[in-house]
Amino acid sequence: MRQQEAETASWNLDQIVTELRASRELTHNIRHQGQIRELPSRKALLGIVEGLCAALFPTHYGRADLNEANIDYFVGHTLNQTLPLLQDQVRKGLLFASDTDDSDERSLAQRASRITSDFASRLPIIRGLLYTDLQAAYQGDPAATSTSEILLCYPGMTAVIYYRIAHALHELGSTLVARLTSDIAHSSTGIDIHPAADIGSHFFIDHGTGVVIGETTVIGQRVRLYQAVTLGAKRFTEGENGVLVKGEPRHPIVEDDVVIYAGATILGRITIGRGSVIGGNVWLTQSVPAGSHVMQAQMRTSTTIQPKSLSERIGQWSI
Repeated sequence: MRQQEAETASWNLDQIVTELRASRELTHNIRHQGQIRELPSRKALLGIVEGLCAALFPTHYGRADLNEANIDYFVGHTLNQTLPLLQDQVRKGLLFASDTDDSDERSLAQRASRITSDFASRLPIIRGLLYTDLQAAYQGDPAATSTSEILLCYPGMTAVIYYRIAHALHELGSTLVARLTSDIAHSSTGIDIHPAADIGSHFFIDHGTGVVIGETTVIGQRVRLYQAVTLGAKRFTEGENGVLVKGEPRHPIVEDDVVIYAGATILGRITIGRGSVIGGNVWLTQSVPAGSHVMQAQMRTSTTIQPKSLSERIGQWSI
């Protein structure tokens, strides 16, 4: 015990705490608007999203022993427990982003209640969209043996479920909670979809690891992506003070019935025309018309003459 006390005394905690306070309060203050604010809880949101998933797909994410006699009760009970928790997280997110004083907390609580109520009313629509995504996954993957397998085993489906929930919250004004929800999916699946992205029905991400879909991306119906696809920005506009301009359309528009294969990188506010196929590992920064097939050309080499330099080898590739 004396040895532990001696080691504790050598830490010089008073000075460390004082210096951390100076960093936190003065030199390196990172608080939103410089104030201590109550933040949404990532841990609480994880439980909330799991509850919402259980309400959307009770026998897959809820309880295995459900039947026709008790399934509606389970859904109602789950929502009755989950929605008040969501409302509190929405309130905390609104409070964090608010520039008003504490006297306005009541109006923020009322706004959180309205957002949560509107979100709850959208759950049947969200499930309808997820049904189309599930069908697209089953029809688009020959390895899929059932829709249950997709719900239980496919990270792409998990990411899309979380995205549909987060997107609805984002549209209703709960942007921080939506962003946290998307990041929970990113952490568990390796798929990063910004909740503000606009994605149509029958959306399927096969395998999925490393997929990135940026904030202002627009995706039509019946689009299929494979792993490591990036729908990103090519460049960023800077304001007069050197800070990047927020919210500008800077990500691709992907029209209906497009397939984008593994490793493709598509950058900038360009349009991928309807029914196009973008091959694996393609780097694309310009629009392509409907029905395009953009592929990496195969290396053209002779059996007797081989390129002698790196520049010659690179010259034999085209997109």
